[in-house]
Amino acid sequence: MSLTNDERTTLVALELKKALETYEEIDVLVAADKWSGAANRLYYAVFHAINALLIHDGHSVNTHKGSHAIFNLHYIKTGIFPIEFGRLYNQLQTMREESDYNCVFEVEPEVLKERLEPAQNLISKIKERLEA
Repeated sequence: MSLTNDERTTLVALELKKALETYEEIDVLVAADKWSGAANRLYYAVFHAINALLIHDGHSVNTHKGSHAIFNLHYIKTGIFPIEFGRLYNQLQTMREESDYNCVFEVEPEVLKERLEPAQNLISKIKERLEA
C-alpha cells in the first residue's frame, strides 16, 4: 500500500495514540487481577507502537508475524534497538497467544509485572525515534 506523506503521518499518530491508550488500560486490569486481559493489552500496546514505527519508516505489514519479522530484521539485527526488545516482543506475543487461546494457561502476575517497565521503555524509545 502506497501512502502519501499526510496519510503516513496520520497513521503513525493513530497507531502511537492506540499504543499509549492501550498501555493505560493495563493498570485497570492489574488492579482487578485480570492478568490475561493485562497480557493482551501489554502485547497490543507494544504491537501498535511497533506498527507506528514500521509505517513511519515505510514498511508494509499485514500480519503479526510480519510485524515481528520486519522489526527483528530492520531494528534488532541492525542494532537500532537492543536484542532485549526483540525478545520482549516475542515473549509478549507468546504470553498473549497462550492466554487468549489456551484455556488452561494462566498468566503469572509476577511474570507480567516484570515485563511492564521494559515494554514501557520500548514504547518510549519508539516514541522518541518517531519524534526525532
